[in-house]
Amino acid sequence: MHLSTFVNFIGLGLISTVCGSPIATESNSNKASSTFDESSRATISDEMTWGVAQTPNILNDTAVDANAVAKGYDLVNVSQTAHGLAGILKLNEATNIYGYDFDCLNLLVEYQADSRLHVHIEPANLTDVFVLPEDLIAKPRIESNNVTFDTSDLVFKYQEKNFGFSVIRSSTGEVLFSTIGNPLVYSNQFIQFNTTLPKDHVVTGLGESIHGSINEPGVVKTLFANDVGDPIDGNIYGVHPVYMDHRYDSNTAHSVYWRTSAIQEVVVEEEALTWRALSGVVDLYFFSGPEPKDVIKQYVHEIGLPALQPYWALGYHQCRWGYDTIEELEEVVSNFKKFDIPLETIWSDIDYMDGYKDFTTDPHRYPLDKFKKFIDDIHGTDQHYIPMFDAGIYVPNPNNASDIYEIFHNGNESDSFLKNPDGSLYIGSVWPGFTAFPDFLAPKSQEFWTKTIKDFYDKVQFDGLWCDMNEASSFCVGSCGSEGYLQNPAKPNFEYGDVSDTYPKGFEQSNASEYSSIQQKASSTSSAASSSTSISDSQNTIAPGKGNINYPPYAINHAQGDHDLATHAISPNATHYDGTIEYDVHNLYGYMEVNATYNALLEAIPNKRPFILSRATFAGSGKHAAHWGGDNTADWAWMYFSIPQALSMGMSGIPFFGVDVCGFNSNTDSELCSRWMQLGSFFPFYRNHNTLGAISQEPYVWSSVTDATKITMNIRYLLLPYYYSLLHESHESGLPVLRALSWEFPNQRNLSTVDTQFFVGDALLVTPVLEPSVETVKGVFPGSGITEIYYDWYTHEQVDFQAGKNETLEAPLGHIPLHIRGGNILPTQEPGYTIAQSRKNPFGLIVALDKNGGASGKLYLDDGESQEVESSLFVNFVALNNTIVSSPYGDYKISEPLSNITILGVNEKPDSVTFEGKDVTYTYENSTLFVTDLNKDSKDGAFDKQFTLKW
Repeated sequence: MHLSTFVNFIGLGLISTVCGSPIATESNSNKASSTFDESSRATISDEMTWGVAQTPNILNDTAVDANAVAKGYDLVNVSQTAHGLAGILKLNEATNIYGYDFDCLNLLVEYQADSRLHVHIEPANLTDVFVLPEDLIAKPRIESNNVTFDTSDLVFKYQEKNFGFSVIRSSTGEVLFSTIGNPLVYSNQFIQFNTTLPKDHVVTGLGESIHGSINEPGVVKTLFANDVGDPIDGNIYGVHPVYMDHRYDSNTAHSVYWRTSAIQEVVVEEEALTWRALSGVVDLYFFSGPEPKDVIKQYVHEIGLPALQPYWALGYHQCRWGYDTIEELEEVVSNFKKFDIPLETIWSDIDYMDGYKDFTTDPHRYPLDKFKKFIDDIHGTDQHYIPMFDAGIYVPNPNNASDIYEIFHNGNESDSFLKNPDGSLYIGSVWPGFTAFPDFLAPKSQEFWTKTIKDFYDKVQFDGLWCDMNEASSFCVGSCGSEGYLQNPAKPNFEYGDVSDTYPKGFEQSNASEYSSIQQKASSTSSAASSSTSISDSQNTIAPGKGNINYPPYAINHAQGDHDLATHAISPNATHYDGTIEYDVHNLYGYMEVNATYNALLEAIPNKRPFILSRATFAGSGKHAAHWGGDNTADWAWMYFSIPQALSMGMSGIPFFGVDVCGFNSNTDSELCSRWMQLGSFFPFYRNHNTLGAISQEPYVWSSVTDATKITMNIRYLLLPYYYSLLHESHESGLPVLRALSWEFPNQRNLSTVDTQFFVGDALLVTPVLEPSVETVKGVFPGSGITEIYYDWYTHEQVDFQAGKNETLEAPLGHIPLHIRGGNILPTQEPGYTIAQSRKNPFGLIVALDKNGGASGKLYLDDGESQEVESSLFVNFVALNNTIVSSPYGDYKISEPLSNITILGVNEKPDSVTFEGKDVTYTYENSTLFVTDLNKDSKDGAFDKQFTLKW
């Protein structure tokens, strides 16, 4: 959410404000907290935010090329094991390029499953080497004693002299991965290996970043969790060290996962991929697929299957930074009802806090009695409430007797905060001033965190928690508060809250009069550009042991102004209870915080599925958390980038994903918001959220947005049973809810770069408008007219599209093209204002027949909220030969009837339609059969028993 610098958007070269940067507006500048005089707060000095300027190696023409200089290793003492081989790698000659080379390495190769191979390389002497604990990040294991070289589809081959290895697909003979010909570099602060790639490769993954789906030649991925406002091509909040290589020559796909929390960099070239890490061990896992969906399921199964989110989380969510009082929050909820726009969950940004301190409530703007009544009221209408918190815990000023913050004292007394290397408290700064940071590796940290969350829940009965700034972010460089906390409460050294002159692309044409007025106002107002200062001595020297922790000899291209690892983050030398340094686990901070929060919520709200939204993520975060796309911008480019970002997160095991629809930073406008609200309707997580000082962008602000929102929100709520069934499928198999066209049609290379469209499950194809001032949009319909049939959602008509052709679709403002793929059966339920009301309404089915007159589908239901599901219902639907059969099994009972069945692609009007042998009401139009008034025939529940419908 929040960020305090101006960021150069890499790739576009644009300077754009991000959260925390803009100038404070008069209406908000004096309202940060009413418990003290905001104007009297000390300001964190500029010097505290200055990092040491680094020159990233990839931008430095004089940097040494490790491939050209390193001498590599020889493999000796190779021996066979029950499931692979082991050996020793001896250094040929030390070059000590970006650290001190290890003389001796151990190699272990394991055939773990028929579709998974493990290659592990680590120093023989692990002193000062960080080995990622298995109790932090799951470590794939050998599945069976029967798994051997003979059964695996992946074959490991090696070269002893100047060691290199290849991974070959047994069934096709193709080389999937090969380091042969390039030296392995392994030092205390620099590990590098290279693999060949086929020319015209299609490599996806290596999230998280704002980029298209494909990692084309020239892409450099920096994997370092970063609090930054969604710069294009820069490193942002999540770290997912896995890529998928889709080979169209053999129509296969595989993936490679480096199980490491290290700071990393991946360079993609025309026919090679170079992977670097600044610490740790080489712990590689290869997944053979052979299709993209297989690869995704194999990988996600090993890192941790996604949580089954509560049913209510599929509803619409509303938030903003700037709901200044409880009365404003009440008014927003009231307005949604007034305009009859479904609202499931209302969120709070930092506005509700007392002086921006986590887990507190402002006694004047959010008095506890009114706060509790508000939450009771929305719970009474089956709605939900979620507040956010930041990673930094306020450190009270000991010179001020009235500055009491029990949460800090509890954490400090239980030794649950990060330390400096000398054992003193590490103190950075976030919104309330100088802050400490929970150490989730400390033995008493879970107890401290659970008490903190339970105590807050006793005051404010929230329904989930929002973990923000958990990369973790700190506004100053290093332990700046070691002395500075005596100034607390302090405020950041930047101003925020005015984005009045920033609007999306095309605004100057579509809103010419308003744009002219803004320009005139801007030209008459002088303003000074914000700039950051940095120290110029890079200090990148090599050092023994753990090495040069704050300024490693190899400098990554970190997306902060000075590239210093400590800029806007906890310093790399911050030390955990067990001696682990932040340098080695920085990428895990948000992951560890989420795990602790999950465990705390299980105690605070027993047997309810914890709902957690986290900004920072790592491989396996989906086990416990949902994720949103962070501080995007209200502009068309970021609307587009939300699609590849969603697909990347889905293949990384986090299917419950969405972005801030209409945009977070800057002002949106009615056209962009209309298009984005409709696109967001089809993402699993659907939330509108924007920044302090921006214009309001709730969907009721513009009548055109209201109308557009209602259209697609009605579709979303109608399809809730379908979405929930997809969530359950993700929970069981790892397959994402949103799917790339290239995953659905893996043998069609022309689809490999399509990320302007996506499938919801297998059945729905969404084609959004992603640019201003147009009334048409182009889209492709794979297999159309050959193997596939597509139906227009709105008219039910089969569309006459040509496979491989870029079709032009009518898309006036307020309309988003949506098509149903033949061969699918979608369960529906009549929409209500809330999820709870929707679940009390009758069910229906939409049956889209394929070219052979067949279709199938599934439904999963349970109570939607229990952590331990005791009763569930599975229903299989099959249509064939003018007959639909529904086969339920399970003990979860539903009383709601089946109301209607709509069958698309019926070529002739039937003479009769029977349901369980009885004639039923139907109409026929445009090759669509509408069967209605089934309520009386399913009064014991829509899926209480098997039924058959014939026509």
